[in-house]
Amino acid sequence: MRKTRILKSKDSEKIEAAWGNLTWYASRKLGNTEEMTVGKCVIKPGCENPLHSHPNCSEILTVIEGKISHVIEDGKEVEMEAGDTISVPPNIPHKARNIGSADAVMYISFDSADREMRKE
Repeated sequence: MRKTRILKSKDSEKIEAAWGNLTWYASRKLGNTEEMTVGKCVIKPGCENPLHSHPNCSEILTVIEGKISHVIEDGKEVEMEAGDTISVPPNIPHKARNIGSADAVMYISFDSADREMRKE
């Protein structure tokens, strides 16, 4: 029988990087889901995360604050701003670059509780 699980803010996982940070709120590793991974990505102005893909899951990314240029298939770039959402299938190399003057904040979710990331 499944039960409701709560993860307190202090128990989320925050990963700092030179370009910004990731905060994970739900995953198998955190112990509060067996179906998805959910988090937040913050990219500093003028910075970008590395080109990467997810071999075992799809990603949905929604821009909450700021403006980004998202690189997708064949190096195509699409500009996104608050409220815009992108769905990235498994194995598609992609990355986000902050093209605004303030932090870009995005909510991210994956259809696996064990999200994998491969640098391209």
